[in-house]
Amino acid sequence: MLINKWHGWFRGTKFPCSIGRGGINNVKTEGDGVTPAGVYSLENVMYRPDRVSRLFLPPQAIPIRKGYIWSDDPQDPHYNKLIANGTNWKFSHEKMFRADSLYDIVIPIDYNRANPEPGKGSAIFLHVWRGPRIPTEGCVAVDWKTMIWIAGNLTGETPIVINS
Repeated sequence: MLINKWHGWFRGTKFPCSIGRGGINNVKTEGDGVTPAGVYSLENVMYRPDRVSRLFLPPQAIPIRKGYIWSDDPQDPHYNKLIANGTNWKFSHEKMFRADSLYDIVIPIDYNRANPEPGKGSAIFLHVWRGPRIPTEGCVAVDWKTMIWIAGNLTGETPIVINS
């Protein structure tokens, strides 16, 4: 998959996308709104089972349950990690089970994940957008139909290339 400022390409198909309010850059810090440039892996698809049928998703897709959070606090020992029971989490975090549809289907992008460097940026996802060209906090976002199509056509070898 290839991503630039306004479009993405996957399996020969071009689609509109949104990126971070800080644009695409090689330098990323927590909270700057930048989408990190580079080549990354796409992790397992995550989805809201109360809103999305598993029928169109890969078998390893992970259901998002109430209480699932993603730590975005550089002080948290679990920084840039999914936490399954984060209901009373004392550190800053992203709620994965949301009232809106942004994370109904979400694919974590393997940015700053293996050995997360605190403050370098966290919770970088491919997810459903708010609308065309409405910026994200640093993620890549696409429309609902495109997100379903991408999620259903990923393989374990699919990289995401984000060009500045």
